[in-house]
Amino acid sequence: MSAKRIGELRKKMRRENLDALIVSNLDHVRYLTGFTGSAALLLITGRKADMFTDSRYTEQADKQVSGAGVHTVKGDMLAALKDFPGFHAANSRYGFDSEHLSVAGRDRAKQALPKVLLVPAANVFAELGWVKDAIELKHIAHAAHIADLAFERVLGMVAPGVRERDLAAELEYQMKMFGSEDPAFETIIASGYRSALPHGVASAKKIKKGDLVTFDFGAKVNGYVSDITRTVVAGKATPRQKKIYSLVLKAQVAGIKKVRAGIEAKKVDAACRKIITKAGYGKNFGHGTGHGIGFFVHVGPRVGAASPDKLMVNNVITIEPGIYISGWGGVRIEDDVVVTRSGGRVLNKAPKNLLEL
Repeated sequence: MSAKRIGELRKKMRRENLDALIVSNLDHVRYLTGFTGSAALLLITGRKADMFTDSRYTEQADKQVSGAGVHTVKGDMLAALKDFPGFHAANSRYGFDSEHLSVAGRDRAKQALPKVLLVPAANVFAELGWVKDAIELKHIAHAAHIADLAFERVLGMVAPGVRERDLAAELEYQMKMFGSEDPAFETIIASGYRSALPHGVASAKKIKKGDLVTFDFGAKVNGYVSDITRTVVAGKATPRQKKIYSLVLKAQVAGIKKVRAGIEAKKVDAACRKIITKAGYGKNFGHGTGHGIGFFVHVGPRVGAASPDKLMVNNVITIEPGIYISGWGGVRIEDDVVVTRSGGRVLNKAPKNLLEL
């Protein structure tokens, strides 16, 4: 698998007239080699791939890394490239991911490889991991299942007086107990007026009776993530809460029904946005409808009004419309959806009817 993924990158390298590619992002390194350590650099040339790490990970790298030779170095790995003469050919074009390598990192690479021309090559990485194979889909589905199970366990804790942070801690604990490596991202628990914050990570705020409570979270299995959002009410829902929830759910279902291979992603966004806008809440839905997930929490295709992307078979995307009203609260509902030729297959099974707890 690693050799195949590296081979696909080599095809892009040739199209961009690159002699080598410096892979500095740890998620990309893991995706391409299987290495899970916290210190690594991968250098891919036309004929081979070499991964660099430090002495903490020598044994781990020998066991995990596939498709690349392993080198243990001391100190900064970019600076250590100066000690490998095979990478110093004059006027070679070395691509680097300008989305992830800092200016300081680029400068260190330039000092280590003074005869090499460093070329920004973020576009080479642009579609990395968008289309999944059967094993990847299995891991994502497992991560979605873990998230569903953990959410079910945590619902019984939702009550006035409970802190958002306590819910987040329990949710992440339950996901780990069900087999998640780590949370897919920082867990969002936002209640009451804070539920109007699309990325309101869990705070010390205590839930109050009647609060909307938004959960946005995900599990990770073998590096592959899930991303789910559910909104519940701590008590009896008001007519206004029921109305907003119903609109968001209607929009979300419409977006899912629009999913199929070959469709422009912006048309999926439009299906959700049309319902919310027609109801008079267009200005309260400020973000895109979704994004790709997989080995990374946010990859393509982007599902938004200005997205240039088209959906492809075995993309996995989120569909997550929301309505956010400052000072009052918000509702978001999100599922992970596999793109097929005939439609979208929803991975999450957690209930989407409005739960009054």
